[in-house]
Amino acid sequence: MTEAWLLLAVGNNRQHGGNDGYDDDPDAYYSWDSTVGNSRFLTVGDAIVLWDKQRSLGASVIERIEVGEEDKILRRCPMCLMAGIKARSTIRPLYKCYKCGEKFDDPDTRIARVETYRSRHDGGWVDLEDVLTGDELRHLAVAPKSQLSVRRLDWTAFESALASKGRSLSTAPVGKRLADPPYGVQVEVTVRVRVGQATFRKALLAKQGLRCALTGDAPSAVLDACHLYSFAAMGENCEHGGLLLRRDIRTLFDRGQIAIDPSTNKIDVHPDLAQYPQYASLAGSQPSVTFSAGQLGWVMKHWKQHRP
Repeated sequence: MTEAWLLLAVGNNRQHGGNDGYDDDPDAYYSWDSTVGNSRFLTVGDAIVLWDKQRSLGASVIERIEVGEEDKILRRCPMCLMAGIKARSTIRPLYKCYKCGEKFDDPDTRIARVETYRSRHDGGWVDLEDVLTGDELRHLAVAPKSQLSVRRLDWTAFESALASKGRSLSTAPVGKRLADPPYGVQVEVTVRVRVGQATFRKALLAKQGLRCALTGDAPSAVLDACHLYSFAAMGENCEHGGLLLRRDIRTLFDRGQIAIDPSTNKIDVHPDLAQYPQYASLAGSQPSVTFSAGQLGWVMKHWKQHRP
């Protein structure tokens, strides 16, 4: 049976145990630390489903776990000294303890050394935004009443729930990567400043404009920041590591059904898409932007993975 996890991801608003939250980029990586319940049980090869309490976001397989250490500010209730507190955005007092009910503005504060973890799972990411509701996902957890950010998921029940919505998952592309170092390993890394997806996308918009790199002009609402370095052992938003792609093109690019032939710099379309004129017509055409030397390097890695 597949070991599977339901991971709560709501960006910097995701607080736990009175800390300042976690930086997540749901379709690429997930961050947690040793203060989180079940923190040490996630392993390479586990299936994961990410959600934001309201709906499903997507699913994948953990390819790599980066392990580090950092000093973290931890806050506790001054009355019961428990960490079950959370800052409130519009109500005062600022904090409420969800253990004893105490409300206060000044928590008991300490700095602790914690072990940090970050999964890499972008290679097999499947977009499942809004496919399942938050209530449906809660009932698919092994412990439906759990309040943990990281909770065990009944994978068989999850697949059945997807099937009832007319959806299925294929994580086959990840298998090859898991067997190929540096993937499929847990590694120790130097703790670094983590740059979020919003900043990454903003930088790409400033550089590329309102344009899909493969199809041309498009409104901001349909443009996604695509991580080219999903195909290498990277854990940061590097300067030449991304392109803006129209959302449907990005999905097909991630799956390798659309790629760039590095020998011709032209778009290659998989035969499976021949029946769809809007995609088939892209075959042999030039991208709508000029790739930098750094981007061409990532494009070549993508090509080698999907056109062996």
